[in-house]
Amino acid sequence: MDNNDILIRLRYAMEIKNKEMAEIFKLGGVDITVPEVIKVLTKSDEDDIENEDQIKCNNSMLDSFLNGFIIYKRGKQEPKPGQPNVQETPVNKGANVNNILLKKVKIALALTAEDMLDIFEEAGITVTKGELGALLRKEGHKNYKECGDKYARNFLKGLAIKYRG
Repeated sequence: MDNNDILIRLRYAMEIKNKEMAEIFKLGGVDITVPEVIKVLTKSDEDDIENEDQIKCNNSMLDSFLNGFIIYKRGKQEPKPGQPNVQETPVNKGANVNNILLKKVKIALALTAEDMLDIFEEAGITVTKGELGALLRKEGHKNYKECGDKYARNFLKGLAIKYRG
């Protein structure tokens, strides 16, 4: 599942309009116009590798969108007095965006572990609390588990059922 597909599915699940998408990107630090948002949300054909009507969404662009989504849903977080302003570490090329997707959507929607398990259940997939914990761990942790496309796809499907249903 590519980053454009993730954005398309998340937009559908949360019923986000094109103008709101541009606003969320801006909150995440990416200046993008509504016509460009439409090009990002264009599905790519498997046969047509280079589609000039589509803007490819790279990992940092997706990460910026997810950061903007958190701000859009929960508001800008001001650093507490005495705490340094923590800079978000950029997503590296090899990072598994599916794990990042789960973590940041969990934060944006203020979901508990139980909520997330229910969302997976809605999509017809059973995830244990231990598996979910492993998916949400920091990469490099001994119990970290990479989130496959199946989990990410079903999580987005469950979100759509929960928020649109």
